[in-house]
Amino acid sequence: MSYELTIEPIGQTIEVEDDQTILDAALRAGIWLPHACCHGLCATCKVSVIDGEVDHGEASSFALMDFERDEGKTLACCARLQSDVTIEAEIEEDPDAESIPVRDFPGTVTRIESLTPTIKGVFIETDEPMHFQAGQYINFFLEGGEYSRAFSLANPPSTGRAVELNIRIVPGGRGTTWVHEKLQVGDRVKLSGPYGRFFVRKSAPESLLFMAGGSGLSSPRSMIADLLEAGDTRPMTLVYGQRNRTELYYHDEFLALAGRHPNFTYVPALSDEPADSDWNGFRGFVHEAAKAHFDNDFRGHKAYLCGPPMMIDACITTLMQGRLFERDIYTEKFFSAADVQQVRSPLFRNI
Repeated sequence: MSYELTIEPIGQTIEVEDDQTILDAALRAGIWLPHACCHGLCATCKVSVIDGEVDHGEASSFALMDFERDEGKTLACCARLQSDVTIEAEIEEDPDAESIPVRDFPGTVTRIESLTPTIKGVFIETDEPMHFQAGQYINFFLEGGEYSRAFSLANPPSTGRAVELNIRIVPGGRGTTWVHEKLQVGDRVKLSGPYGRFFVRKSAPESLLFMAGGSGLSSPRSMIADLLEAGDTRPMTLVYGQRNRTELYYHDEFLALAGRHPNFTYVPALSDEPADSDWNGFRGFVHEAAKAHFDNDFRGHKAYLCGPPMMIDACITTLMQGRLFERDIYTEKFFSAADVQQVRSPLFRNI
């Protein structure tokens, strides 16, 4: 059984299958709705039900309060239709955003590489090429499809059927532990995607600043490769941080890119490297390295931030102190089972 969902203000009507959420149906129809945690906890995907009936599902009472339910609000990531429904959502047009319907992509694991002591590179050949914008992410179905986890695509769109995921093991994390300890070359797997609104605004003339920490390097790596392949001549800088040299992966690759492309600058930073090591790069955190490199003046840039929440918060503060503000800052955050309870709605629309 299915129902029809009409989405205002765009006036588009789509079919929603039984037990399919509003968000999933919209994304698979190529309609982007604001969302973040996808667990009914952050309220980013809150919409107004103008007509019809919905089941609110597992929406938390904090993210969707009783009075809001009475007023006709619901969370798109949890809500399922019980009749034909019309909703109203805040949908902002972006001239650089592509409308790419979410699809399922079966594939085969072709290689698993230890990039660092805590990060695995998982290489998958999908049965069909996946079209996406550099910076987007996929859902990776684990343990035979029992559940999924979100991971950024580390490869540029030009690689066709070859997909790369950089997966850091989360202590006690069911999904990442399974990937690190059980996943094998030759395993058949499934991805769904692409998801997300984290992509380079290619129509903007500003210089580009990428700030990343840990396995948050995936999206900037995809973005930078895509830009350089296309011959983009705008100045672009990657400031990338890890704790120590053993965790600093793709270091040589970025040094080589900087050597070949005069418009690309690479600034690595280590926050906990032994004092007696031969490391001659920046010692400190990502936001400190960026502040020093740009002399605390970030005007004239578009900034793209990807990494742990604490790193992103520190980078936002530093960028704003250096006179770069909301309209020019974009972030990508993922929420693990361990921290999803702490999710709140974004302070700003972009970040």
